[in-house]
Amino acid sequence: MNNLKIEDLIVDFDFFDNWEDKYKYIIELGKNCPSLDENEKNNETKVDGCASQVWLVTKREKLDDRVILKFRGDSDALIVKGLVVILFSIFSNKSPKEIIEINAFEILRSLDLEKNLTMQRSNGLSSMVKRIKKEAQKYI
Repeated sequence: MNNLKIEDLIVDFDFFDNWEDKYKYIIELGKNCPSLDENEKNNETKVDGCASQVWLVTKREKLDDRVILKFRGDSDALIVKGLVVILFSIFSNKSPKEIIEINAFEILRSLDLEKNLTMQRSNGLSSMVKRIKKEAQKYI
């Protein structure tokens, strides 16, 4: 699932005519995302500020001469798990510095997510972005 690129998701979203189909697509992304192992779902990996349960695991890798971060995650709600996949398409396989500099909300606006998610889901999405940036900060 970490191979998805946000550019591809934006194209996919444009394909759908209405938000019901886009919601179904987000849920499908969640269904296709591998679950974390139960031992990875703990207080250390749990994302605070989400209405649903969300866990985030960060893996640091060396790629050529630079460090990149890869993310894996899970949620007890499929639509949230789909949103996790979208966030990972924005942030995974990038350097910590790149992650911190990314304006995720600007990218997410191109998907019209903020207009079409409940306030609770939007707040959760914001909490996930903050957590990813906090994880990146550890490697600066």
